[in-house]
Parts: sequence; structure tokens; C-alpha cells
Amino acid sequence: MFLCDTWQDYEVLDTGGGEKLERWGSVILRRPDPQTIWPQNNPALWQQAQAIYHRSERGGGSWEFLTKLPESWTVRHGDLRFRVRPTGFKHTGLFPEQAANWDWMDGLIRGSGRTDVRVLNLFGYTGGATVACAAAGAHVTHVDAAKGMVQWAKENRELNKLPETSFRFIVEDALRFVQREIRRGSRYDGILMDPPSYGRGPSGEVWKLEDELFGLIDTCAQVLSEKPLFFLVNSYTTGFQASVLRNLIGRCVAKKNGGQVTADELCLPVTAGGVLPCGASGRWQKEAD
Repeated sequence: MFLCDTWQDYEVLDTGGGEKLERWGSVILRRPDPQTIWPQNNPALWQQAQAIYHRSERGGGSWEFLTKLPESWTVRHGDLRFRVRPTGFKHTGLFPEQAANWDWMDGLIRGSGRTDVRVLNLFGYTGGATVACAAAGAHVTHVDAAKGMVQWAKENRELNKLPETSFRFIVEDALRFVQREIRRGSRYDGILMDPPSYGRGPSGEVWKLEDELFGLIDTCAQVLSEKPLFFLVNSYTTGFQASVLRNLIGRCVAKKNGGQVTADELCLPVTAGGVLPCGASGRWQKEAD
């Protein structure tokens, strides 16, 4: 597994009963997680929750705040800072397990010894990976179709005091952007993506991951540079095995570029015992010269 155990400002305290209890800095949140089908390990811990997200039978849900919380606050991962806040869709603006991938990309960017590394982050959300790659020395193009998420990513850039010249923020459909980059002859040394399981485009077109992912990866592989460093695909789709990502990346990326493909579960350690499964990642990297 890809186990993310490098956090200080984030901690999974306990899991069970379809929920997880998390510490975000000094704030403790209780959120749904359908994979935690076992009983709580330490029920007394759950009394510390300061806010609980309740699912609605009609879909979605809402927060119950047991104490007054700040509108937003900052958490650290190493030297990186991120602004988090409870949103209407249970999320906080950050997926902590992704720090395992941030560390991996950081090592490849810094280890390349280059000062001209260009990274493309598709479905970039609030910019966790974008900030991590830029802090490692890369220029990052951040693409997301949601204007609010791109604005949040810009706030995270400012929070880390990273230069604007290291970023390009684009509000656009990911596939359409890549298709235009192919026509423009643009190339990237690292590509990462976190596509949704399901969604609708601006014209009502339906996106289903199982129908679209091969074409998306195959198209993105066309904008890799002649000396690429990495290619990363994340998936939070229930039932989507890591080996699926390994096969897709192997066909679309490794077949042409050689290198090494690995894929596994992303997991977080749980203080009360065990690990929390958090989706899967497929990674490709160029073999060392």
C-alpha cells in the first residue's frame, strides 16, 4: 500500500460504523466513510468531535456544529500550508492521503536536478499537489472546471508565499484543455490527474470514469515531454482496483516511454488501530539513466 504517515497537523483518530474521526490541526471532525464497516475501536474518543456531518436520505447532507469553529483554518504538511474548512459536501478542501503522492513527486522533481520541470495537474481541486510540486521547483499548470476550486488553489499558493510565475491556473474542462495543448505543441515532464467517478459537463454531457478514463490517459500521454519524470492517476471510485490503473498506464504511457509502473491502495494510519483505505493510485516514473 501507499501509506501516508508523514502528517503532524492531521490524524485519523478512529474509524468504524461507517464513519471516521479526524483531527485537522486542533479541530476534530466526524465524517461518513462507507468503507469503515467495522465497529469503533475506542467509542470514548468520538465524544471529542466538534462537528459531525450527517448524510441525508435524499442525497447530500449537512454539518452539525457542536462548538463554534473558525470559518477556515490552516494545516501544515512539512513546510507546506493549506487552508481547510467544512464544505456542504462533507469535504474540507484537502485529501490528506494524497501527501504520499506529493512526497513521491517532490522526490522526482528535486532528484532530477533540473530547473525547467513542467507539471500538468488535471482536476486540480484546491491545489494540494499543485503547491507541493511548485515548492519542489516545478512550474505547474493547474486545471479545474470549477472556478471556486481554482480560487481556493490560488489562496493556497498565496498561503505558501510561492511566486506567481511558478503557476498557471486554468478554469476549463480537462480533456478539452489537453486536446488544445496537443495542437499547440505544449509538453509536460510530469502529469497527474484525479478524475471524478461521475459528472456532467457544461453542456450536459455525462462523464463516467469507466467509459472515459482510457481515452483521457491516452490523450494526456501525448503531451508528455521527450524526457518525462512521472505520470500519476488517482481514483476514488468504489470497486476500481489498483491493477486497472496499472494496466491503463502500462498501455498508454510505459509502452511508449519504458519506465516503471506501480499501483496500490492509498491508506492512512489510524491512531486507535488499523489503516483507513482511501482509494488507489497508479504511478509511472522513468527509470534512472
